[in-house]
This record gives sequence, structure tokens and C-alpha cells, in this order.
Amino acid sequence: MSAYDHKKIEEYWQKYWEANDTFRTEDNSKKEKFYGLVEFPYPSGVGLHVGHVRAYTSLEVIARKRRLEGFNVLFPIGWDAFGLPTENYAIKTGRHPREVTDENIAVFTDQLKRIGYSFDWSKEIDTTDPKYYKWTQWIFLQLFKHGLAFRDRTYVNFCNGCKVVLANEDFRDGKCDRCGSEVVQMEKDVWFLKIRNYAERLLDGLDEVDYLPRIRLEQENWIGKSVGAEVEFAIAGHDKALRVFTTRPDTLFGATFMVIAPEHPLIQELAEEITNMNELVDYQDKAKRKTEFERVQLAKDKTGVRIQGVQAINPVTHTEIPIFLADYVMMGYGTGAIMAVPGHDNRDWEFAKKFDLPIIEVIKGGDVTEAAYTNTDSGEMVNSGFLNGLEVKDAIKKTIEYLEKENLGKKTINYKMKDWAFNRQRYWGEPIPIIHCPKCGMVPVPENELPLELPIVESYEPTDNGKSPLANIPEWYETTCPVCGGPAERETDTMPQWAGSSWYFLRYFDNENDEAFASEEKMKYWLPVDWYNGGMEHVTRHLLYSRFWHQFLYDIGCVPTREPYAKRTAQGLILGNDGDKMSKSKGNVVNPNEIIDAFGADTLRTYILFIGDYEKSAPWSDNGAKGCRRFLDRVWKLQDMVSEEEGYGKVLETAIHKTIKKVNNDYEEMKYNTAIAALMTLLNDFNKAGIITKAGLKTFILLLYPVAPHITSEIWQNMKMGGTLDEAAWPQYDESKTVDNVIEMAVQINGKVRGTITLPVDADTETAREIALNQENILAYTQGKTIVKEIYVPGKIFNIVVK
Repeated sequence: MSAYDHKKIEEYWQKYWEANDTFRTEDNSKKEKFYGLVEFPYPSGVGLHVGHVRAYTSLEVIARKRRLEGFNVLFPIGWDAFGLPTENYAIKTGRHPREVTDENIAVFTDQLKRIGYSFDWSKEIDTTDPKYYKWTQWIFLQLFKHGLAFRDRTYVNFCNGCKVVLANEDFRDGKCDRCGSEVVQMEKDVWFLKIRNYAERLLDGLDEVDYLPRIRLEQENWIGKSVGAEVEFAIAGHDKALRVFTTRPDTLFGATFMVIAPEHPLIQELAEEITNMNELVDYQDKAKRKTEFERVQLAKDKTGVRIQGVQAINPVTHTEIPIFLADYVMMGYGTGAIMAVPGHDNRDWEFAKKFDLPIIEVIKGGDVTEAAYTNTDSGEMVNSGFLNGLEVKDAIKKTIEYLEKENLGKKTINYKMKDWAFNRQRYWGEPIPIIHCPKCGMVPVPENELPLELPIVESYEPTDNGKSPLANIPEWYETTCPVCGGPAERETDTMPQWAGSSWYFLRYFDNENDEAFASEEKMKYWLPVDWYNGGMEHVTRHLLYSRFWHQFLYDIGCVPTREPYAKRTAQGLILGNDGDKMSKSKGNVVNPNEIIDAFGADTLRTYILFIGDYEKSAPWSDNGAKGCRRFLDRVWKLQDMVSEEEGYGKVLETAIHKTIKKVNNDYEEMKYNTAIAALMTLLNDFNKAGIITKAGLKTFILLLYPVAPHITSEIWQNMKMGGTLDEAAWPQYDESKTVDNVIEMAVQINGKVRGTITLPVDADTETAREIALNQENILAYTQGKTIVKEIYVPGKIFNIVVK
């Protein structure tokens, strides 16, 4: 047999699969379906990295396995191609984002095909294609018409250098990551989607899907459901009040001050009565230069300014308490105001100590003069008026009853999750299909006029006022109102990159449909997605956003399932050789192309899955990759060992059945490393035996095929095993043959192991004795001695006592 030439073999099979549409999904099939989904990539100029390979190879294994099991498989790929990096690169190079995107897609496509993925390329989608984003816009219009899309004023991060609104992740210490310019808070009209309306539904839906525990927990934490009360704190001498949400209304008797966000409207409303406005304005300006993360998470030394001239009234003690401005309170969370109970909250205790404020114990335990007592899930109420002597749970209930009776508050469920800010002031995104009319207000673009396409322009430089570049193109934004026919203007903001990825799984199986985002018939067949795999970084926002859109579409009768995904898994990172996260600056990035060139795509695929526990991070090792290449070289040489014996052969039958069972189960549980280890062990068994039957080779090749499809397809063809490997059937195991007929057992002489014996699994004591006493190393310790006792535990140990 000639040497294993991976380049020649891989090029041949990749061309064969493409020419024969081997992985094309069947329409109108009567087979059971399997829809495997991977997160579609953002096609950047740097191309694929090994993280992509790890993410995609997992479901690649399952998709190839499912085809052999007789399923009609949909395993598609596409491009999440709108976004800031492409636009910034286009601005820098003077090339249109469309041109850059098409070039990047071509690079990614070539790489994915070189790795040998069994994607159905006829289902390819691109979120920047007007035929695709027509339906992104259509879904947005349905959200708008049902009152789930709205505009409101809020504060955004604006870079004075880049002249653009930034995400919180785009700057640190008040300086832009890209240009180093100052970043300030700017008040702006922003589009929002009311995802909070679906918070409870999104939580309930988690019971309908198979998510890893950590994925479920991430979504629960992001939604952040809490049950408590909204409480009104009146402003002394006014008919105004500050409303707070608290999960611990039982501690109201210990609330000795209040804290509000620097952006709270109360400051302007009572400006004439506040005697230290200059101090407050200065504090507000400093707060504008901090990110939300810096304000809420990083600052350990909580700063604040007392509002002079204005006091609040505690609703249960009726005493006046001070109000502070502090930047760790955000307007976007709850009401923008909190009540502070320093006796039982560490942050409030430190704040109270700093500003010399009263600290009152209301739940018995600890010494609140020394530290906050926070073990308060249970306990007896003290210093709390009508609550004294009650247990915490009873006090919570009684406090809410009191607040509702006195019209001071009510029981409330709150969610940490904010409504979804749904616009960007950039060019390279889906235009928001809304028209602003002076007479009619906000009017949807007529659905028969979709898609509302991006204009082809020469300049997409951001503006200096936080507006989209589209706001500089009057010939595009000036239009007529579809309701009254008068002059009107198009919305010039575009959608965020999350938009196109919130429904893409619905388009794959009907990507040429011009009449609907997908036909009802195809949705009934293909939904829900059977298995969705991706990164842990997308199990909060992307997963929740896409589930929200899907649940909304279900509510209006457009999709047949409540949940889009039946199962969701996630892979761990591949780290650099040095154990650190891969980055260009560290010089530890592994280029998949280099591995393919040197060792082959099958080696890359095998090592990516063999590198370690799939759900955990693992460092790359060049030696590990070389080891997987040596494994495939040994697989190739099996062709020279094939015997004429029928079946699996008596020596290897049990080992083969056990391996079929283990590999089958391990693939399904994403234990790819142990599945490959089992195949390596079986390969060693073949080499020890010196021969392999054709049936044994056939089964081995089938088990390895989903991981290393090129070399296995070539061996299948070389050995004339019938048809192509892609059309074969997945091997089955006989449970009765997975149990060893013979076992290896330790033999002890006077309690010390002196050797091992091989014997039938059901051997009795006499048989074990006969075999043991014929072993030289055992005989050396028993010869000439008297056996006084035998302890035989079948399948475990044989202990002989001699004297």
C-alpha cells in the first residue's frame, strides 16, 4: 500500500462531495429529520481560527453520524456579516463594506471546505443580502405593530474622537479603546425592544429544552428575576415621591438614607430647592465618563454626594432621611433609586460609616456597630414596630400587606434584564424600516416595499453628533409619508448585529423563499432545531434574543413551536501553547491552514476533538497534533493487515462490540476525546493480533469516519467495501458481546499479588486454582508448600494462603 498522502486524498474527496451534492438536504423527505445548527461566523479578514474549528467539528461529527443512521440531515452554514469591524476596515482602506464582506466570505468558505465540513452549501445565507434582511425588517415591523418596538431617550457612550456611540466594552477609564479620546454620556433617542415583557416566558421556556446546567443558569442570571415590593418614599414638603424596588421590604425600619442615580430626573425637578447644585453637577459630569461596568462592578470605594435641601420620608417610621447621589446606582436598573439599610448590607454599611449615618439593627444577630449582619434569610425582627418578634418570611408578607393597605407600595416581580437597545448609528447594518412624519408620527414602511435597502455611498464616516452616516444623505432619508403623502424622513439608525442572528435558523431550510421568511410546511418539518452548539459567550444575549423573537413569532402564529432549539451545548476555548488565551499580541495564535498543510485536515479535526474535555478549555500542543497524525498513519496501514476470516474474528469480537458501544455513546455525550481514545485502543488491539478482518476494518472505518472523513472514505474505496462510505449504515453492537468472555485477574499469595491469570469470566474455584498453579510466577510461591485456604471472588481476586 502506498504512503498516506493527505493532500491528494483530501483534495479528491472534497471535490467529489461538492460535485455529487453528497450532503444536500432532501426536500419532502419521509425520513426522520435532524437539524444540527452551529453559530454562523462573522467573516473577518483574518479568517477562521481553531476556535471556529472546535465549535463546528462537534456537530459535524453528529451530522455525519446521523446520515449513516438514516436521518434526513440539515447541517447548514451562513454569514453573520453586518457589523462594526468590517465598516471600520472599509473606512480605513477606502473600500466599500460590501466588497470587504464578499472577500471575507470567500476566504472563510475556502477554509471551511478545506477542513471537509459536510455543510449543505445550497442553504447558505448572508445577513447582509437584501433578500435576507427583507425578513429581518419584516419581523421588526411586526414587533413595532404589536407595541414591542419603541423609542425613548437614554444616555449612550459617545466618543468625541471617533464621533460614534460606543458599547460599554469599547472604552476604559473614560477613554476610547480605538483612538484614546474622551468618552462622555450623551442623551439620545434610542430604539428598544420590549424583551422584558417576555422575561417570565423566557424563564418558563427553559423547562422545555435540553440545556447544559451552566447554560440554563447563565440565562436565569441574566434575566435576574426577583420578587419583592415597590415602595414609595415621599419627598418631604412635596407631592413627589421616590419609588424603589426591594426584595426585602421587611427591613424598611432600618432604611436610614436613600441613594439615587446621577441621571435621576429628581435633580432637575427640585433644582431650585437644592442648595449644592454645583457640587451635584460636578459629580454628574464625572459619572458620565465612567462605563456602566466601572460604576457598578469595579468601584470598591463607593463615592457619593448628599443632596442638600431635600429629604425623603421613610414610609414606615415617618422620619426624614437624607438622599445621596451615587454613581453605583444606574437609571437602567429598577427605578434608579434604592433604599439603604446599612445594618444588613455591606455596601450600605460602608457608605453609612463614611458619611456618619445611622445604622439600625432590624434582624437580630451580630453587632452592626462593627459590621453589617447579612445572614438574614431567616431570623427575628427587632426595632421594627409592628414587625417585632416575627420571623423574616412572615415579616415580608406583613410589610407588603401594610404597604398595599396604606397605598405606599405593592408586591412586585422585577427583572434585572433591560429592554433591548436596538439601534446603531452606523452605516453597515439593516436600515430600520420606519418613517418619521410630522403629522402621522412614526409610520412603518409598507411591507410590499421591503427590503428597504442601504444606499450605495462613497463615504460612511460617522458623524460628529452621534447620528448615523445615513443622516448625511438627504436623497435617501427624505421621502413621503405612506399614510398622508406629505414630506417625511426615514429613520437613519440601523439595527444592531444581533438582529440578523436572532432568526437565521428559520431561513436555512427555505433560503430562496421570496413570499415568506420560511414556508409553514417546511417549518413544521424542521422545527425545532434538534441540536445547537456554540460558544459560552453567546448563551445569554444571543440565546435570549433569538428565543424572544421566536416566542413572539409563535404568539402571532408565524412559527409552529414555542422554543426554537431542543438542545443547546457549548465548547470550551482552545488556548495557546503557553496556556493563555490566543491573541496576535501574544504570538500564540494557531492558524488552521498551517496545520492542514503540514498534517492534513483529518489530523486537525482529530486533534481538535482529542485535545481534551470538549466543554472545558484546553491548551494547544504541536506534539499532540503530530501524535494524531501518527495515529492516522497507523490507520492507513491497516489495509495491509486484512485477513480473509469472516466476521470480526474470535480474538477481537468483544473488543469491537465494546468499542462500537463506547464510541456511539461518547459521540452523543460530546466525549469526543474518550471516543477517539477508544479507537486508538482498538487499533492497538488490531496490531497486537497482527491481522484484522475486512468486517473489523469496515466497522473501525465507520466509527472513525465522522471525525476523519477523508482518509476513511479513501480506505473504504480502496478496499471495495461497496458504494461510498457516506451512504453506508452506522454499525450496531450486540450487548451480549460487549461483555468479556475471559478476564484478567490478580492472584495473591498470602495477601501479596504475585501475578495475574486469564480465565473464563464464569470460572469456578477449581478452574481458577488449576490455571493459577500452572503459572510459573505463581508456582514459585506455592511449590513445596501446603495450601491452607483459598479466597476466590469471581471476577475480582484469587487469594491463596500457604504455609
